[in-house]
Amino acid sequence: MKRGKNYQDSLKLYNKLTQYDLGTAIDTCLQTAKAKFDETIELSVRLGVDPRHADQQVRGTVVLPNGTGKSVKVLVFARGDKATEAKNAGADYVGDMDLVEKIQKENWFDFDVAIATPDMMGVVGRIGRLLGPKGLMPNPKSGTVSMDVARAVEETKAGKVEYRVDRTAIIHCPVGKKSFPKEKLEENITALMQAIVRAKPSAAKGTYLKSIYLSSTMGPGVRVNPQSFM
Repeated sequence: MKRGKNYQDSLKLYNKLTQYDLGTAIDTCLQTAKAKFDETIELSVRLGVDPRHADQQVRGTVVLPNGTGKSVKVLVFARGDKATEAKNAGADYVGDMDLVEKIQKENWFDFDVAIATPDMMGVVGRIGRLLGPKGLMPNPKSGTVSMDVARAVEETKAGKVEYRVDRTAIIHCPVGKKSFPKEKLEENITALMQAIVRAKPSAAKGTYLKSIYLSSTMGPGVRVNPQSFM
């Protein structure tokens, strides 16, 4: 793959094979983020698990202390008092069948996260084939199916992210923006890694944290020493 000049220049700033401590890795990643927009900083973690086995799945949520730097639009499927709670908590869209029909008829997806109360899941299930492929289907495991909708909305707005191992045993997760101070990125990454380490399946054998890379949207990956988090 042919890379651009900025990317090639970024590779000259560090050694791709070196595993850096977290602070140095963040400094290097920020130096290589040369795009003119506020790039997202992402952490990629390769785990020593086999995702084909149900007892080796790694999935969960964590509220990043300093958020992701992204404004999140939250939709809530709820009725009555729970709908009022969601609105008061700052949800962008709240409704029930009216929202289901809007999504069905208008192919409308102007939201980033969908939350639902358990009693609404029968209704939401009608559009599961539309929400699922976009990663918008409410799920109890990610905390988006809950009776405490106010808390779910507040945590999502505050920077709650979901991490989930993919079929190649890698977790990809945003941890902030290029404009974040180094200290805030370090706090976010530490919180995410602590959650991933706590989520280690009992069935996982051998080395759990195989490799960790930190990168910006348009920049190369910088290796982070996994021992920093064990």
